[in-house]
Amino acid sequence: MTKEKTNHNYKDSVFVDLFAHDVTAKENFISLYNALHGTNLDAKTTDVQPVMLERVLYMKYYNDIAMLIDGKIVILIEHQSTINQNMPFRFLEYIARIYEKITTKDEKFGRKLVKLPIPEFYVFYNGKDDYPTESVMKLSDAFMQLDGELKNQLENANYPLEISVKVVNINMDKENPILKRCETLKQYSKFIEQVRYNIENVVPEPFTTAIKEAIKKGFLSDYLNRKSTEVQNMLLAEYDYDTDIAVQRKEAFEDGIAIGEKVGEERGISIGLSQGAHQKAIETARNALTMNLSIEQVATLTGLAPEEIEKL
Repeated sequence: MTKEKTNHNYKDSVFVDLFAHDVTAKENFISLYNALHGTNLDAKTTDVQPVMLERVLYMKYYNDIAMLIDGKIVILIEHQSTINQNMPFRFLEYIARIYEKITTKDEKFGRKLVKLPIPEFYVFYNGKDDYPTESVMKLSDAFMQLDGELKNQLENANYPLEISVKVVNINMDKENPILKRCETLKQYSKFIEQVRYNIENVVPEPFTTAIKEAIKKGFLSDYLNRKSTEVQNMLLAEYDYDTDIAVQRKEAFEDGIAIGEKVGEERGISIGLSQGAHQKAIETARNALTMNLSIEQVATLTGLAPEEIEKL
C-alpha cells in the first residue's frame, strides 16, 4: 500500500467509514435513510450513488457523506464539538458543487429543463453541549438585518434563497427515536459515548480500550473486529482536536505554509512554522500524551518530530 493510500484512510472519520466506505456501508446507509424517512427501502434492490466532494466542508478531513438515493441527494455531517452555525452556508456551497458535478454543460445551457435531485441536509450531533433532540438551522438566519418596510416584507414571505438543515442529537441520553429505528446509528452512538468516557476519565489507551469494550458489549463488534487498527487511526485523527471547528483552520494554515515554502524555495528563502503554530502543536501533543498515546501516534496527530515529543 502506498503512503498516499494509507493517509487516505486516516482522513475518514469512523462515521464516514461506517456509512459510506465500509463493506457494510450501503446497508448501513439505507437503514439510516429509512429511519429518517419512515421508508422501507431494501439494500439489495435500491441504487445508492456516492456524490461526496473533496475539500468543501473540510479541507483534508472527511466527515461528510453525500448520497444520491431515491431521487434525493442526502448530505450528512457529524459534529462532535460545538455546532457550527454556518452549516447552512457551507451546505449551500456543497450542494451547488454537487449539482455542477452531476450535470453537463449541454444540460445547463440547453433550453430543456434540467431535472435535479431534491437536496436534504442533516447534522448528526453527538458532542457534549446540551443541544435539543432535534432542531433546524436556516440560511436566512445569517442574512443581514434590514430596517423598515423591506424587513417586514421579508419576514412575512419566503426568502428568495433558503436552506434548512435538520440537526439531530444522537447522544444516548437524548433518547432520540431515530436511534430505535436505526440500530447501526445507535451502536455507533454507544461506541462514541465509550470513547468519550475513556478520554474524560484518562483511561490508558482510550481508543484501544473503547474498541475492546464495544466488542465485549456487542455493539459494532463485527465492524470493530475487522477494522480495529483503522478505527484507532481514525479516532486519533479526529479526537481531542476540536475537529468540527479547528480542522479546517489547521489545514488552511498548513496549506498556507506549503504555498509559502514553495514560494520561498523559488526565491531561495527558507520558511518555517510560526512560533504560534509550533506552540499550538506542543499543547496538542501534551494533551495527547495525557491519554497515554504512543510517541508515533502523537507525531502523526501534531506533525512534531518524535524527538521533540520525547522531551515533553
